[in-house]
Amino acid sequence: MIRIGITSVFVDDQEKALDFYTRTLGFGKKTDVPAGGARWLTVVSPADPDGVELLLEPDVHPAARQFKDALVADGIPFTQFAVDDVHAEVDRLKALGVEFTQDAVDMGPVVTAVLDDTCGNLIQLAAMKD
Repeated sequence: MIRIGITSVFVDDQEKALDFYTRTLGFGKKTDVPAGGARWLTVVSPADPDGVELLLEPDVHPAARQFKDALVADGIPFTQFAVDDVHAEVDRLKALGVEFTQDAVDMGPVVTAVLDDTCGNLIQLAAMKD
């Protein structure tokens, strides 16, 4: 059976990304080992520490940087994270100084918001409505 074990987000600074994704978003560090000139650095949701890992992957390849820049220029999130309550999460993160390019918006069956992860990406938060 195929399953998702690791997915990644390109970051411009792994240490800054680790700080943002753990201290601000609340993920837990899972793996941190040297990998050439960078690190194999993953975080996981505290709700599922043995679940899917998010690799904080250096954006050193020119295509990665161009891709990220193009997405941000068009206001397109790189990836999406699920939350229970988008409005509450936006309030919590704004209190921590996180910048949003889209506040919580009701889009029918889902509520979404888009934040700047400080590492070159826009990230969408989403919650399905009951």
